[in-house]
Amino acid sequence: MLRISAFRLLGCIRYSRISLPQESGPRYYGSCPLGAHDEVRDGRAYFTTPIFYVNAAPHIGHLYSALLADALCRHRRLRVPVAAATRFSTGTDEHGLKIQQAAATAGLTPAELCDRVSAQFQQLFREAGIASTDFIRTTETRHRLAVQHFWEVLKARGLLYKGLYEGWYCASEECFLPEAKITWQQGPSGGACPVSLESGHPVSWTKEENYIFRLSQFREPLRQWLRDDPQAVIPEPFYHAVLQWLEEELPDLSVSRKSSHLHWGIPVPGDDSQTIYVWLDALVNYLTVIGYPDAEFKSWWPVTSHIIGKDILKFHAIYWPALLLGAGMSLPHRIYVHSHWTVCGQKMSKSLGNVVDPRTCLERYTVDGFRYFLLRQGVPNWDCDYYDEKVVKLLDSELADALGGLLNRCTAKRINPSGTYPAFCTACFPCKSGLVGPLVRAQAEDYALVSAVAALPQQVADHYDNFQIYKALEAVSSCVRQTNGFVQRHAPWKLNWESPVDAPWLGTVLHVALECLRVFGTLLQPVTPTLADKLLSRLGVSATERSLGELCFLPRFYGHPCPFEGRRLGPESGLLFPRLDQSRAWLVKAHRT
Repeated sequence: MLRISAFRLLGCIRYSRISLPQESGPRYYGSCPLGAHDEVRDGRAYFTTPIFYVNAAPHIGHLYSALLADALCRHRRLRVPVAAATRFSTGTDEHGLKIQQAAATAGLTPAELCDRVSAQFQQLFREAGIASTDFIRTTETRHRLAVQHFWEVLKARGLLYKGLYEGWYCASEECFLPEAKITWQQGPSGGACPVSLESGHPVSWTKEENYIFRLSQFREPLRQWLRDDPQAVIPEPFYHAVLQWLEEELPDLSVSRKSSHLHWGIPVPGDDSQTIYVWLDALVNYLTVIGYPDAEFKSWWPVTSHIIGKDILKFHAIYWPALLLGAGMSLPHRIYVHSHWTVCGQKMSKSLGNVVDPRTCLERYTVDGFRYFLLRQGVPNWDCDYYDEKVVKLLDSELADALGGLLNRCTAKRINPSGTYPAFCTACFPCKSGLVGPLVRAQAEDYALVSAVAALPQQVADHYDNFQIYKALEAVSSCVRQTNGFVQRHAPWKLNWESPVDAPWLGTVLHVALECLRVFGTLLQPVTPTLADKLLSRLGVSATERSLGELCFLPRFYGHPCPFEGRRLGPESGLLFPRLDQSRAWLVKAHRT
C-alpha cells in the first residue's frame, strides 16, 4: 500500500459554492466574424456557472457568476438566434461534510437542508432573470449515475489506486492543506489551534485510506494544452497563474473519503466503505447536464465555456482538465475567471455581518438596475467593491439620465408630434463629410458619432469574446453620451416642423438619434433584458427585428431604404428607468408621513 502525505499537495484553493470608412451599403452585422465561440462544431455553445454550495444562502458573488454566464449566453443568442444552438447550466452542489454539519446544526436532515437552500438559489435566479436551460442538483439520480460512470472510466484506465493519505484536513474548505498553508492561533480554550493560513478555518490531522488519482501523470499534457491555446483561460493573469502552478510538483490526489467520515455523498462503485470526494462529484455536473454518458453529450462538450470564481481556478484549470484527459475526453473550450466582490472595502463575511442579500438589491435597485451595476462595475481581473451610493450614482447617471433622457427627448410629443420614425434627409446629412449645400447641416462631430455607433456592435462582440462585458457596457455608455451631445448640439426643440428649412433637418436629427437608440437597445438585451425590451418596443421594433443579424444601422445614410422610416413608434410606457435617488427620497418622506 502506498503512503502519500498531504504535505506534498499543491497549495489548496477552497472550492467555492458559491473615423467611418465610407461604404457603399448599410452596416449589417449578421455576416460579421462572431469570434472564438463560433469557430467550433455546428454553431453550438454551452455555458456553465459553478454549482453553488448549499451550506448557506446565496450572496451577490453567486449572482455575479450567474449574471456573467447569462449575459454571455444571451449575447450568443443574439448572434445565433436558434435557441437550440445554445445551452446554459447552473445549479447547486449538495454533497459533502459541510452539508452534514450544517444540517445537524439546523436540526434538519441533509436532504431537507439541500431542498431548502437549493430552492433559495432557484428563486433568486428566477427573480434575477437568469435564463438557464438547466438547473442541476448533485442529489439527482442522473448525476449519481454520471459520476459513478466517470469513476469507472478512470478506474478502467488504471488511473485510480488505493493509498494511505494523511495530512491537515479543513472541513470548511473540504480539502487537505499542506504544512505551508497552516498556522497556529489561540483557540477558545486559550491553547494554540491549527487553522488554514488563508481562511482562518480550523484544520485537523487526518489519516485514512483513500482512492488516489494519478494526477502526476498529467503535468506535461496540461502545460502543452495551455501553451497550444493561450486563450484557454481568460483573463490573461489567471492563465499565467495556472502555468506558474504547473512549474511546481503535481502530486497524486485523493479522490475519496471514508464513508464513516463522509456518508452524505455518492458511494464509490463497488466499495461502500468509500465516498467519492465532493469536488470530483461536483465537477462532473458539467457532463451530467449534456447527457453524459450517453452519446449526445459529445456534440456539446467541445464547445463548453466554464464561468468560475478565482478561488476555484485550480480545481477547474488543473484537476478537472487532468481528470478529463484521464477519461479520454477533450478539454473545455474556455475557462472564464472572475474575481470577487467586497463591501465598502471589506471582504464579505458572516462574522462581519456585511453579507449582501442579492434579493434585497434586486428589489431596491430593480432587476435590470442591479444586473447593469454588477456587470458594468465588475472587472474580472480584480476584486470590485459594492456600496449603496455607488449603485445609485451609476444607475441614475447612465440609465435614468443619459439613456432614459435621450429616449424621452426623441419621443416627446413636443418634438415628435407625429409619433413616428421621421424621414432622413441625405441633403442635410450627406454620406461624405465636408460637402457644402443649402441644406447641409451635419458637422464633423456628427460623422464621428455615426462612425462610433456603426462600429459599436462589433466592438461589443469583441469585448464579450474577451470576457470584458464591463468594457462592452462602457462602450455603449460612451456612445449614449455622444448621441446626447448630438441632440444637444442641434437642439431639435428650437426647430420648427412648419418651416421648410428646419423640418428636413429636424426629422434627420431625430432619425439619427432613434437609430442610435435602436442599436443601444439591441446591444443592452443581454444585460438589461426588460429595459431593452421597453426601449425597443417604444421605438416600434418588433421581436423579429432584435437580433444582431437584423441590425442594419442608419441605411438611409448610405442611400438605402430604412424599414423604420415613417413607422409609428410604440405606445408610451413611462420613464425608461426612474431615478433612484428621487425614489428613495420619496420613500423616506412617505415613511415619515
